[in-house]
Parts: sequence; C-alpha cells; structure tokens
Amino acid sequence: MTATFADVATLSAASPGLWARAGASVLQVAAVAAGGPLLLGLMGKVRARAEGRIGPPITQGLWDLRKLLRKEAIRAEHTSAVAALAPLVLVASAALAAAVTPLVTTGPVVAGGADVFVVVYLLLMGSVALALGGLDAGTAFGGMGSSRAMTIGAISEPALLVGILALAVQAHTSNLPGIVAASLAHPGWLASPQRLLALAALVVVVIAETGRIPVDNPSTHLELTMIHEAMILEYAGSDLALVTVGEAMRLGLLLGLVANLFFPWGVEGSGGGLAILIGLVVLGAKTATLAALIALVEVSTAKLRLFRVPELLAGGFVLAVVAVTTGLVAR
Repeated sequence: MTATFADVATLSAASPGLWARAGASVLQVAAVAAGGPLLLGLMGKVRARAEGRIGPPITQGLWDLRKLLRKEAIRAEHTSAVAALAPLVLVASAALAAAVTPLVTTGPVVAGGADVFVVVYLLLMGSVALALGGLDAGTAFGGMGSSRAMTIGAISEPALLVGILALAVQAHTSNLPGIVAASLAHPGWLASPQRLLALAALVVVVIAETGRIPVDNPSTHLELTMIHEAMILEYAGSDLALVTVGEAMRLGLLLGLVANLFFPWGVEGSGGGLAILIGLVVLGAKTATLAALIALVEVSTAKLRLFRVPELLAGGFVLAVVAVTTGLVAR
C-alpha cells in the first residue's frame, strides 16, 4: 500500500481548530525549550554513571541557565550588531521549527507549510547565524570554530534533507505532518529498507549537528580540537544563555523529529487535549531513550581527528542517497 496526497488532505480535514493547533504548537516550543537542557543533563548523567562517577543532577543545565541570565552580557569591543543578533536568531529559528514540526501532534499551526525544506533551512539559518557571531569578534579561535562548523554543516545539512526525503518518497509528500500521519497509517513501512538506511544517516547527522562525540567533544576546551566552543568563546551572561538554550532546543528538536519519523507511536492526531498530553509524555520517553543511547555510545567512542570527520559525514550522506534510491526503486 502506498500513501497519496489524500493522506495529507485527510490530516488537514481532521485537524483541530486554529486556537487548538496554536496551543499545541506553543506546547511543543515550551517542551523543546525546557526538555533540551534536561536531555543534555540526562546525557551527562548517563555518561557519568557509565564511567563510575555520580555526575551532576539532570536539572543542572536549567540551574546554569538561571545563573547565566542573572549576569551581564559582555561583548568584545569591536563586535557589531551581528554578535548581538546571532543568539536571538538561533533561538528564534529553533522555536519556529519546533512550532511547525509534528512533535506531539500531527496538526500543529500552519501544518500545511511544515515542509521538510522549511524545517531544514530554519535549522541552517541558526547554524549560519552562530557562525557569523563567532566571526564577528575577529578572533582566531572564533574564526577557526566557525570555519569548522560550516565545513561540517555543508555535509550534514544536505544529508539531513536527503535522509528525510527518503521517507517523503515513500509517503508521496514532503510535508512532515503528512509523513508522520502516513507512517501511522502504514506501520509496515517502519521496517522497510529505505527507512533503516535513512535512520542510520540521520543518526550521524544528529550527532554532527549537536556536536557530540565522535564529531566534537562538548566537554573539552582544548583549543586545537574544539568546534562549537570556539564559536562562543566571546559570549557571556544572557547572550551565552541564549546560545545554550538555542543549542539545547536544536538537540531536542532533532531527537524528537527522528523519534516521530521512525517511531511515530503516541503522536496525537485527533485534537484532544488528553491525547496531546499523552503525546508529550511519549515524546519525552522516546527522546530520553535516544539521548541515553547516544550518551552510552559516546562513552565507548573516541573523538575523530578533524580531517576524518568529513569521511563520517560523507558516509551518512551516501546512506541517505541509497535510502532515496531504494525508495524510488521499491515504490
């Protein structure tokens, strides 16, 4: 059985009213904003336990954000408005992407415009803004980190797009709520070869986009190896809090997107308030499981040399291309 654009039409017809959809989108943004730091705390806790340490509490990220928000935002002397706007663009792009992505419901606000290209380009906008903010101070470390981040993004962003397109070929639509709705209607698709290949590709992309081992080590400040930390060395206070929130939101959004595209159970489609709350709980369980698995892999994996990272990302892109090809042949 194959899905058609009628699946999306049925989805739109069954969607709740505008206010209900807007409320669901606000709930998604709030869940990503609060859940992102909690996921980082969970990953840190899992790593610490696996290494025989107690580690900080899972809520440590929220307490750190509170501390940063109370401090003054100090910027380098020769920075322009780019450095001040970059954290805002990062958070705004992540929030907008979370609002239209089917995280707890298949009927978010402007569900018809929640195209895979829109979400990927919103994430790319945040990446470019943060890279420009790192370059704006004119420091060597900032330029080095921005250059490395854009090199990684030049491969990982296309791999993310092509990996989701493998699912779009199967669902006959590039609309993300439509893909999730079609997956719920055809559970047999979830074990198809193109889905397994796309899942492997997107796992590589998520690790690269969120700066996790083996692509980057978020816990190191060694100048010659750091990527993400080099871009934000000049940020402090509330600016650093916004950058931290934006990066955590991207982590939560990407994990939630992968969880719902490949394991769509629990995503609400009827518009009921109770169903949305259940979907929120299920989303938290799925993303927490993925985050814990990534943390366990990090414990037993060494960081790659910088010149080996493009090889890993190229492998993910090839997997995504093979997934699309398999989908086109099998349909």
